[in-house]
Order: sequence, then C-alpha cells, then structure tokens
Amino acid sequence: MNAEDIKALIATGFACEHIEVEGDGRHWFAVIVSSAFEGKNRVQRQRMVNATVQAKMATDELHALSMKTLTPAEWAERQA
Repeated sequence: MNAEDIKALIATGFACEHIEVEGDGRHWFAVIVSSAFEGKNRVQRQRMVNATVQAKMATDELHALSMKTLTPAEWAERQA
C-alpha cells in the first residue's frame, strides 16, 4: 500500500476534511481531520479509523498505522 491508498481507504469510512499520510511502506502515520470526531474521545476516534483499515491490517497489507485524529476546530487551532 502507498499513502494515497491509505487516504482513500480512510475516506471511504467517513467524511474527512483533511488527511495526511506518510510512512516508509510498512509503518505509517496519519493526520485525520473530520467533523465525525466531534464529541468523541481519542479512543473512539481511533476506533473509527481502525474500522476502515481493519481488513488491510488483517492481511498485513497495512502493517502499522499511528494517527492523530482532530476535529476541524482542533486542526484550525493547531494551524494558527
């Protein structure tokens, strides 16, 4: 898998305002911004993302994905 594949996989699970993915082909890091994260804690957000990539992780096509999950307001605050 490459970064674009992972972005597309995450985006099929829920609407995202912004997704960045980088990695070395085995270990990936994603920044995911979505209104769907509103009112959810960090664990709930990560579970949402994990649900979208679970099948690829089960086959080891996607080995490891760490992530930062943010609401649009949190993202805007960090960009300021």
